[in-house]
Amino acid sequence: MHPITDALPATLCYLDGEYTALRDAKISVLDRGFIFGDGVYEYVPVYFGQPFCFEEHMARLDRSLAELQIENPLSLAQWREIVMRLVAPAGDAPQSVYFQVTRGVAPRDHAMVRGLRPTVFVMVNPLPPISDAIRAKGVACVTAADFRWQKAHIKSTSLLGAVLARQISVEAGAAETIMFRDDWLSEASSSNVWIVKDGKLMGPPKNNLVLTGIRYGLFERMSKTLGIPFELLPISREEVFAADEVIISSASKELLPVATLDGKPIGNGRPGPIYESLYKAYQEAKVHNARKQQEQKHGAPA
Repeated sequence: MHPITDALPATLCYLDGEYTALRDAKISVLDRGFIFGDGVYEYVPVYFGQPFCFEEHMARLDRSLAELQIENPLSLAQWREIVMRLVAPAGDAPQSVYFQVTRGVAPRDHAMVRGLRPTVFVMVNPLPPISDAIRAKGVACVTAADFRWQKAHIKSTSLLGAVLARQISVEAGAAETIMFRDDWLSEASSSNVWIVKDGKLMGPPKNNLVLTGIRYGLFERMSKTLGIPFELLPISREEVFAADEVIISSASKELLPVATLDGKPIGNGRPGPIYESLYKAYQEAKVHNARKQQEQKHGAPA
């Protein structure tokens, strides 16, 4: 056995209607998720015992499943019930919930097989916070050509392109790989990318070349509340390097300021005021979300 597999946790997971220890969960080698990457996934952060932006994440799961012509096997209430059972043992500690739905098990054939029972898997993991020291300094990122497929808007389990892109930054000692298609900003290996210029927050438009992160809607709402101009539009490589601030965002990172890109400073090489305002608002949104769900659970006015 390998030391990593020996150390697989015994935490509870959900697989096809059953709750079992994660280290004991098994699927068929003919599952189309294993054979073809024929499936989708979601990743939801949990704060204070409550999933964050849960409905938005589940709506994106619905969209991804529809693109693959897979019917969602569970209702929103059923998904939530699974989440709450799995996260309960950790109490208020930050966690992440990973959902995966594949087309199911069938003899190997590229054609979509109809009438299969989808494989449904859900697991939880701790969500370690990013240190205050890193946030105060900002992170280094590198750039690369976006060599992935043309349907990046599907949150597919076929993540080899993202794996290869992320390895570029790993080998460079950087936090992320920011990618461009023909010198136009798309996204990072596992993050969305934003720029700030003259106090305005901007991101790439929603299309098939970008996985629209849940933070797209969240940032738009927070920007409106904070009075920060917000726009989605094509952003060139030149504009990224000339930005006052560059910010990366994801469910696990929340948002992070980029201090350098390919070794060159962004702005003054320090986290900027728009990042700081958004980060503060993000923390407030986490608390508000948990409070609202607790009140709804106990029947108090939300």
